Amino acid sequence: MSKNPFPIYTPPVSRRSLLRSAGAGFGYVALAGLLGQSTPQAFAATADPRSPLAPKQPNFKPRAKRVIFLYMEGAMSSLDTFEYKADLQNNDKKSSPGGGLLNASKFKFKQYGKSGQWFSELMPNIATHADELCFLRGLHTDTPAHPQAVVQLHTGSANAALTRPSMGSWLIYGLGSENQDLPGYIVINPTPNFGGAANYGSAFLPAYYQGTGISDEGFMPNVKAANPHALEIEQLDLIQRRNHDLAAINGAPEAVEGVIKSYELGFKMQGNVPDLLDITKEPQHVLDAYGVKPGPDGSFARQCLTARRLSEAGVRFVEIRQPGWDHHTNLHKGMIKQTGMIDKPTAALLQDLGDRGLLDDTLVIFGSEFGRQPAAQLNDDGRDHNITGYSMFLAGAGVKKGFNYGSTDELGINAVDGRMHMNDLHATLLAIMGIDHEKLTYRYAGRDFRLTDVAGIVQKDIFA
Repeated sequence: MSKNPFPIYTPPVSRRSLLRSAGAGFGYVALAGLLGQSTPQAFAATADPRSPLAPKQPNFKPRAKRVIFLYMEGAMSSLDTFEYKADLQNNDKKSSPGGGLLNASKFKFKQYGKSGQWFSELMPNIATHADELCFLRGLHTDTPAHPQAVVQLHTGSANAALTRPSMGSWLIYGLGSENQDLPGYIVINPTPNFGGAANYGSAFLPAYYQGTGISDEGFMPNVKAANPHALEIEQLDLIQRRNHDLAAINGAPEAVEGVIKSYELGFKMQGNVPDLLDITKEPQHVLDAYGVKPGPDGSFARQCLTARRLSEAGVRFVEIRQPGWDHHTNLHKGMIKQTGMIDKPTAALLQDLGDRGLLDDTLVIFGSEFGRQPAAQLNDDGRDHNITGYSMFLAGAGVKKGFNYGSTDELGINAVDGRMHMNDLHATLLAIMGIDHEKLTYRYAGRDFRLTDVAGIVQKDIFA
C-alpha cells in the first residue's frame, strides 16, 4: 500500500466554516455589522469575468440594454384611460354579453398625434407622447385573482406550489449587470401585496440575482457608511482574499454564496448609492417637470425620477409600483386620484429619457396584471377583473412607435386579434434584450426551467 503523503487528514475548509471562524472569530454577525463600514479597498470594483454579475454576451444583437417597468398594481382600467370603445360608450346601461349592464366610461376621450391614439382626459400628459408608444391591445392571462395574476406577471407562473424567479432576476442571470457597483435589478416601493417578495425574488436562482428593494423616498437599508475601524477592515479584506482563494477548491452552498455577493455589493454601493438616490440634487426644473413633492401623492414622481437616475447609472432592470387600482367601486373618483399621481411623472420620464438619449436603448413597460370589465359593478361605479382582453403600452428601444398590436372586441371583453399571453410578453421582452427565451434555462429539481416555462411566442410584429 502506498504511503499517504498526508498522514494527518484535514477536511477541506468550506466557505461556511471560514465565515464562522476566520479573522479572529469574525463571522456572519460581524460581517453583517460591517455593512455599516466603508473602505475604498474592500471589494474594489473589478471587472472579474468570473463574477456571476459580470456582463454576459446576449444570444443575438439586443434592441435594448435595460428596462424600466411601471407597474400599476391592482389592475388599472384601460377602458377609462387609453382604450376607447365606441360601442361601449353608445350602449351604456344595456346588457353586457359577459353579464350585468354595460358601464360607459364617464371620461371624455380624444385622439392624439399622427397615429391617432385614443386617450381619456385622465392622461393629458402621457397623451402628448402618443406617437412614441407601442400599444399591446390583445393581452390575456390565466387567473382573475390578484395574488396569482401578479405573480404570473412577474415570474411567468401562477403556480403557488413552486415559486419561480422574477423576470428581472432572469434578465440579470442571462445578461449580468452593467455596473458592478450597483445592483442589476432594483424595485422601488416594493409592497407586501399579492405575492410580496416573490414578485422580485430569485427563487431557485442564486440569491445574488434577486431584486434589491428601496423605498419611494430613496432609502436603501444599511447602505450608508458609518465610521470605519481599521482592524475590522483588515479582517474583512483577509476573509475576502481567503474566500476567493478557496473558491476553486471547495465551492459553497448557493445561499452562502448569495450572502457573500450581497455583502460585496453592499460595500461597493456605499460610495455610489446615497448620492444616486438623492433626487434633491436635480435642477429645480427637472423636479418640477416630474411633479416631485413630499408625501404619498408625490411617491410616483419620486420613483420615476429615481428610476431614470438608476437606469442612467447602469441598473439593468428597474421596477416602480403604484398600488391602488383595484376599483370594484368608487371608480370615478378613484381613477381621477390615481391618474393624477402617475400621468405627469410618466410623461416626464419619457421626455427625460428621450432628452438624454436613454430612450434609444431603454425599454419602458407600462401596465397591470390584468384589465377591467366593461360591465358595471357595485352601484354602477366599479369594474370587475378581466383576464380575457386588456392593454399595456411600451416605449423606447426596440419597439415601433405610434403602433397598435392586437385588439379586443367592440366592447373590450375578449382579445380577438394579435392575442398575446403572458408567456408571449415575457418571450418578447427577452428577445428585445437579445435573449432567446428557450435558451435561457436553469436546472433545478431535475428539470430545466425557463421564464416562459414550456410556452412563449416572440411577437416580432412590434419590433422596430
